[in-house]
Amino acid sequence: MATGHDLVILAVDAGSAEAQLLLDELSAALLRINGDSGRSSFDVEAATPRGGFYIARDTAGELQGCAALRPLGDPLSAIGELKRMYARPGATGTGAALLAHVEAQARLHGYQALHLSTRVANTRALAFYARHGYAPVIAWGKYVGAAQSACLGKKL
Repeated sequence: MATGHDLVILAVDAGSAEAQLLLDELSAALLRINGDSGRSSFDVEAATPRGGFYIARDTAGELQGCAALRPLGDPLSAIGELKRMYARPGATGTGAALLAHVEAQARLHGYQALHLSTRVANTRALAFYARHGYAPVIAWGKYVGAAQSACLGKKL
């Protein structure tokens, strides 16, 4: 459990009702922004000892956002992948708190860097990650040659 900005961040099962509620909201928001929900890029069953799914709640217990961590490619990879990052509209500080939490978890799991992919059309996400030290990296997997995707990373 981590706290910050009057938030509590907990690791939960990605298949839980609360996680699914946030993932559904994220998918709907991405569909509006990008024309693609991004659902095909995340398997809730793909739990790993070197990752997790995290939800943020405010002090009143209201859900504020979520994020996931998993190895990028090989289960023993030195690079972690940030997936399904979402902060509810108006949840000021939630994105930064979740990102800091996932980065801390990544370090604990032995990752040397954290990578992510977002859509070029999602200019708000691109600006957010740039503010937090993420820069373009070489694309991997299904993102290779995908002009709509922006692959970003940060050394931990």
